Amino acid sequence: MKNLDTFTKQSMQEILPILQNKLEIQDKIYCQVLNPDLGEGYAGENICIDEVEYLYRSYKSWIDLAELLLCKMLTPLKSEHPLVILGFQKLSTQSFHKTNNKENKKEKYGTNSDFFHIYKMEEPAFFYYYNQALDNVKVQNKTRILNLGINKADEFQVIKNKLDTNKYQNVDFIGIDHSETAIAYAQSCFKENNVKFYSHDITALESLHLGRFDLLISIGTLQSPSINFKVFLMDLVQNYLTKDAAIILGFPNSRWLGGEMIYGAKAPNYTMSEMSLLYNDVIFAKKYLQQHKYRVTLTGKHYVFLTATKIGLKPFLSP
Repeated sequence: MKNLDTFTKQSMQEILPILQNKLEIQDKIYCQVLNPDLGEGYAGENICIDEVEYLYRSYKSWIDLAELLLCKMLTPLKSEHPLVILGFQKLSTQSFHKTNNKENKKEKYGTNSDFFHIYKMEEPAFFYYYNQALDNVKVQNKTRILNLGINKADEFQVIKNKLDTNKYQNVDFIGIDHSETAIAYAQSCFKENNVKFYSHDITALESLHLGRFDLLISIGTLQSPSINFKVFLMDLVQNYLTKDAAIILGFPNSRWLGGEMIYGAKAPNYTMSEMSLLYNDVIFAKKYLQQHKYRVTLTGKHYVFLTATKIGLKPFLSP
């Protein structure tokens, strides 16, 4: 770590291009900054009080910067007081949409894929809003739940953990996914008779004769290129939901790179985050559901969660 850049008086306008340029030719870089643990009240040697507010940046500021540069911020290292050394390591830009199994497109998101090894429920920015959505729809009052694009079934696991045993056993859970290996894994996790999984094309649900549900969940699936989102959503509402059903849809506003959830939807042929398609689908869904007497809320950040409950049914509002 020789020749460290030391940022104690530079503005972010000066720091950003330096780090960007270095990361173009290096996988990992280090720099020295004023230790964020010192807080705004610190007045150290050669640093006057008037400068502190300008110089002080929290660790969150540096973590945000790392995300924007498609890096992970490494554990800070000690340096000469009052400085600390921060490290930034580039993330792999390999998309989880790529598959090593070129012969079986059904397993694009199967157990051997990078996607399968993403654990959304361990990401606070995802879990918090998903859990909030479950509270909003009063999941404890639901009796038939359909999840489209279930994959490893971690969304069902959260619901199971929220319900007492008797209530859980009296709910019918149906999970559908294109991947046979993902479905096999999900089945191994849920041995109960009230939980069923199907390896099936979700655009051909009619062949399964599933009936109607009082809660629909789909996270990051309905935006697949093979699905006509608007037509498919209307079909779901009209033919698969009860009159008092609720809906939770998760729209990805992020990318997964090197195991990290990076903010900002990525459209094809754009080098930057471009969210027009995301907003187009979200606003259509919101307006369509409102026309059908749903109360619609939009929450989240890395994933936009659309939660819809029928007007007349009082929603849960967390503090």
